[in-house]
Amino acid sequence: MTDISALDTPAVLIDIDRVEANLARAQSYADSHGLKLRPHIKTHKLPRFAKRAMELGAVGITVQKLGEAEVFADAGITEIFLPYNIIGAAKLARLRALAERVNISVTADSVTTVAGLSDAFADAGKPLTVLVECDTGMGRCGVQTPEAAVALAQLIAASPGLVFGGLMTYPAAGQVEANAAWLAMAKSELAAAGLPAAVISNGGTPDLWRAHEVTAATEHRPGTYIYMDRFQVAKGVGGFTDCALTVLATVVSRPTEDRAIIDAGSKALTSDTLGMTGFGLIEAYPEAVITGLSEEHGTIDLSKCATKPVIGETLRIIPNHACVVSNLFDTVHLISGEQLVETVDVAARGRVG
Repeated sequence: MTDISALDTPAVLIDIDRVEANLARAQSYADSHGLKLRPHIKTHKLPRFAKRAMELGAVGITVQKLGEAEVFADAGITEIFLPYNIIGAAKLARLRALAERVNISVTADSVTTVAGLSDAFADAGKPLTVLVECDTGMGRCGVQTPEAAVALAQLIAASPGLVFGGLMTYPAAGQVEANAAWLAMAKSELAAAGLPAAVISNGGTPDLWRAHEVTAATEHRPGTYIYMDRFQVAKGVGGFTDCALTVLATVVSRPTEDRAIIDAGSKALTSDTLGMTGFGLIEAYPEAVITGLSEEHGTIDLSKCATKPVIGETLRIIPNHACVVSNLFDTVHLISGEQLVETVDVAARGRVG
């Protein structure tokens, strides 16, 4: 095997041993609490990791776009959840084509979305399962009250070509109690209306280890847990030794004693800060701060470092947000320890729809 020091930079390294440990730990947690796990593939976009999660016990996968669903269906994965409002004739035609070869379910949060889905599936050979998306505190998509969830569920159940499948939410991080109360109320009101929710799908990695406290939920959809990142460590989900994805960069300039420039900018590390200072953690120099990113340069403040990197030195950086990094590179390098195992294409990178 090749030592990673031989790789050109910037490059994405994926520690497969850490990936395996992260997958196993989350599945064990879900199993111990009677929760089903339906991991989100947006973080890695690699069918091999989706298949491995299912080998460990996951009931299927979650995708965010039709393009991702198509890639993973082509790879042989047949249990797919797409929690997104599918709007427009072109996308609805693609969804119907997918539904003819895999078991796919979607979400809706409006009468308009439901009408489009029904028009597309009214004469289909099998009905489409549709869950109601609920805004339990995130402030993004979703019906705003349990009562609205019941009303939309009734519409789905009455619409040709559709089957009401339950509820879905992507909650705000740290609002476990509010999320739990909202879903419990909606579950009760649905049951009273004669429409029990077969699936109540909760999501997110930041509160993964509290998922069992959302007692109405039947499944959880973590994504970033497979790689972890600096933000997830800040949220207490794991430690830096759990972070499987790093960006390998080279120091290309030392214009001053306290400044270094690397060949990884916003096109390699992402400009997301997620409320944190800097744009990633440099493993070998944790006191260093990546203070700025242009497209192909990263600026590092070394003023607090006792020792400092030199020109030509390679640095491994834990990014703030691993999911974005996956979509910035055509290929990633799978490693074990310091050895390269395999270089693979990011199969669903850049897929749209």
